[in-house]
Amino acid sequence: MAKTQDFTAVMKDMMGAFPVDTKAMDDAFKTTATLNEKLSHVALEAAEKSTEISAKWTKDTLAKIADMSKAKADPADYAKAMTDFASAQAEVAAENMAAFAEIAKKVQMDTVELMMAAGKDMSEDATAAVKKATADVTTAAKKAATAK
Repeated sequence: MAKTQDFTAVMKDMMGAFPVDTKAMDDAFKTTATLNEKLSHVALEAAEKSTEISAKWTKDTLAKIADMSKAKADPADYAKAMTDFASAQAEVAAENMAAFAEIAKKVQMDTVELMMAAGKDMSEDATAAVKKATADVTTAAKKAATAK
């Protein structure tokens, strides 16, 4: 009777000859988690600033509406109050839209900066992982060759 090959032992030897480095995966995970944290911070900061602008704009508008809605002695004063209100609103709208545009511009710049830095980090991580894997495989191959 021929002896059967123990495939479990063969697989174990083969897997042992080519070890998996989990540190590279851990580093990639940490890099991604850090990037996500920084991107979340950028988004939350923008949302906070946008909310502040919106709240101030609403408060100012309500104050101007209160002034406009006061009783006037002369009917012509109502027309003037409406004109003043419309003019002030147009000016405030332009200012606030510019402020929103500045927030969007900052978000875009911060995001591009973070993505470029993360790309550099990930590229460095990948290069280091490939170098280490190549060295490990070379060592394993030499071991396997000398073991024969």
